[in-house]
Amino acid sequence: MASRADAAPAQRLPWLKSGLFWRTFFLLAFLIAASMAAWVASFRVVERTPRGEQIAAQVVSVVTITRAALLHSAPMLRRELLFDLASTQGIRVYPKEVEDDITPLPDNALIRLVAENVRKRLGNNTQFAGSVNEIRGFWVSFTIDDDDYWLMLDRERIERASGIQWIGWAGVTLLLSLVGAVFISRLINQPLARLSAAARAIARGKPPAPLPERGPAEIREANQSFNQMVHDLQQVESDRAVILAGISHDLRTPIARMQLEVEMAGLADDARRGMQSDLAQMEAIIAQFLDYARPADPRSHARFDLSALMRRMAEDADRTPNLDVHARIADGLHASGNPTEIERLVGNLIENARRYGRTAGSDRVELDIAASGVDGETLIEVADRGPGLPDEQMPHLLRPFTRMDTARSQANGAGLGLAIVDRVVQKHHGRLEMKNREGGGLAVRVWLKRVG
Repeated sequence: MASRADAAPAQRLPWLKSGLFWRTFFLLAFLIAASMAAWVASFRVVERTPRGEQIAAQVVSVVTITRAALLHSAPMLRRELLFDLASTQGIRVYPKEVEDDITPLPDNALIRLVAENVRKRLGNNTQFAGSVNEIRGFWVSFTIDDDDYWLMLDRERIERASGIQWIGWAGVTLLLSLVGAVFISRLINQPLARLSAAARAIARGKPPAPLPERGPAEIREANQSFNQMVHDLQQVESDRAVILAGISHDLRTPIARMQLEVEMAGLADDARRGMQSDLAQMEAIIAQFLDYARPADPRSHARFDLSALMRRMAEDADRTPNLDVHARIADGLHASGNPTEIERLVGNLIENARRYGRTAGSDRVELDIAASGVDGETLIEVADRGPGLPDEQMPHLLRPFTRMDTARSQANGAGLGLAIVDRVVQKHHGRLEMKNREGGGLAVRVWLKRVG
């Protein structure tokens, strides 16, 4: 039923679980970020040994050159030499004292590799420190004529990029990964979005624009198949319209001729009335078939005055023999749809009540017709005081050619009345409900979208 179909979107999963775009986006973003992280980790492992050897060679060269410069410089020029090294090269030399406050170097693989290579070249007595007397740097000990000294290099020469730099690089990499994920996700999902929009248009009865038949082979073939399906459906609808027009003409013409012949034939009154009744029944059955088979045409939908339509229908019903009509029609009700189909819907409900809704112990039908606005919707209700229906049989009565066993002997229709009602409700994206009334009788309610 339409009510279940319209209620489904409200029960969708959250966008993160239901959206294919977001699933693809986060999957690609995760894969790109993970691959970048794996590449960085692999690079750091692979380049650790050559980098450690290179740094160790630089440290050994600095220590060797500094020691040689101090040994071969005049004593009165050593102070100027040390000042020049500190100001231009970031190299400081201090006497090594026993009471120095020493902090070890950070314990990581690169530092251990550098220290191991430096000791191999400068001797096992070489010491290292991360800070001496709270002065932070890369400290290496060396000896000149049995005197011990510290040589301090800026930590930036030894350490890799700082944490802030890594965060910046990671942020740029993540941003590029997300941009790439968005681009790839849209590239993948755009054809699916077009296909979904076209399918929704078909579901609403609107002809969709042809899908572009380009791109990857799979997408191109899917779009070609969909466009062919749309063309075939349009051809089927066109053929059905021609067939319905032919049926209407080819069947109703001989019926009209038979009615004329019955009127002109010299038949007894009872025989004439019987034949006229049979022909009228055939006409009604053909009309029901055509109403049920008629395709939906959204172009015929428009805003109309539902209050005026319902009052006219109630007045016409009140003139029908054996019908006692009680109407409650609110003012100012408007709906969007095909007024002819809505009139057919209400007429079928009234006819259904007239046939099967006789009050117990009477040959009359008490009919309540109501229309009102409820929570942004328009409610149409047609109710009688007849015997009602078993609850388990109500859904079956909306199927074509279905009638209750108790109604078969007295029914003159084809069992399409309520099926037509349900079909019209679906075409207008409304809701249909049937329930037994308290005190006896059946109430059929139809909710349509309200238009201000």
